[in-house]
Amino acid sequence: QVQLVESGGGLVQAGGSLRLSCAASGRTFGRNTMGWFRQAPGKEREFVAAARWISGGTYYADYADSVKGRFTISRDNAKNTVDLQMNSLKPDDTAVYYCAAAGAVNPVQYFYSGVYDYRGQGTQVTVSS
Repeated sequence: QVQLVESGGGLVQAGGSLRLSCAASGRTFGRNTMGWFRQAPGKEREFVAAARWISGGTYYADYADSVKGRFTISRDNAKNTVDLQMNSLKPDDTAVYYCAAAGAVNPVQYFYSGVYDYRGQGTQVTVSS
């Protein structure tokens, strides 16, 4: 059974940083796209970042415009994890953050949550002003 478990959420002041981690078990995702989504109260789930396999241990990172330059996604295939380093946090970043893994190697619509076959339960990130 495949499981994705997020950790690292919490409460932080605006301008602060948090690092989210997602540990996968049940299978490896070396060549599969993994990403992060978030959902704020009353809003739809939105794409945050994705790491798409290129070759070997190299991945290409994609980001939503709203987080570009502030967030960094990284993967550790040895640990089967994907992390999200979040810097310069803003109150608008407050949301439940979800880790996701695609069954396909490089889905074209990596920014669309529907292409991801596996999702975690989410971790709350709250940024106070």
